[in-house]
Amino acid sequence: MPSPVRSAPIGVFDSGIGGLSVLQALRQELPHERFVYLADSGHAPYGEKGEPFVRARSLAIARHLCREYRIKALVVACNTATAAAVETLRSALPELPMVGVEPALKPAARLSRTHHVGVLATRGTAQSARFARLAAEHAGATQFHVQACDGLAHAIEQSTEEAAPAAASTEKIRALCARYTSALGRFGTQDGEIDTLVLGCTHYVFAEPLLQALVGPQVQIIATGAAVARQTRRLLEQLQAQGESGEPASGQIRLCTTGSLPALQAAARRWLDLPASRCASVCVQM
Repeated sequence: MPSPVRSAPIGVFDSGIGGLSVLQALRQELPHERFVYLADSGHAPYGEKGEPFVRARSLAIARHLCREYRIKALVVACNTATAAAVETLRSALPELPMVGVEPALKPAARLSRTHHVGVLATRGTAQSARFARLAAEHAGATQFHVQACDGLAHAIEQSTEEAAPAAASTEKIRALCARYTSALGRFGTQDGEIDTLVLGCTHYVFAEPLLQALVGPQVQIIATGAAVARQTRRLLEQLQAQGESGEPASGQIRLCTTGSLPALQAAARRWLDLPASRCASVCVQM
């Protein structure tokens, strides 16, 4: 690809701030790339909305990023949006290289010794046909225990409105995590116990310390950010569209939200160590 395309940003979007966990991994894997991140917080959480709505929002956001920022690739940093809309996006925007996010069932099945894997996901992901196909493909001798976590992504989203997590917010998130991990079954390394936990929503990464304390240190917790970042790097290399290695990424990240700007600014400071000046409000029409 010519140099102007190489210097174009990578678009990343999620229903809210959860995809910032993917952006963290992308920055580490691709330090010379520019990024524009869009949090559709004004319409979050996607996981508790219907697939037609998620498809329409995802397509509107992808077109907005293409039109306003001339992105060279798109990372759908949302499990629900990937499950509901990635095929629609690829059909509507066939020239745009794209990477989606899916629960890490394949590596979890490979790593589990008890062959019992827990999966925490939004209801939209857990009930999607795409997730059902993924689970069937990688089950084999492994049993996946799937729990839809209504309210958890929203609670994590709300907690970012505080400069530091308040005790009430932390307790609400911990209580939801306790409810949903308990519903999955027994965790441990003995026969019949769940020894591996998949985080099937990018928001849940920000609750990982709470989840680890609940399931125990012997349980492996798997997120997808690093794998998505590696796949994005491979895709850019195949297309010869990598950013110029001589250009530092410092100052090359823009964050946008359709919801609360102070919430995004707080999340940017807390999770990415970025100043409020990198954040802006946007309006994305359907």
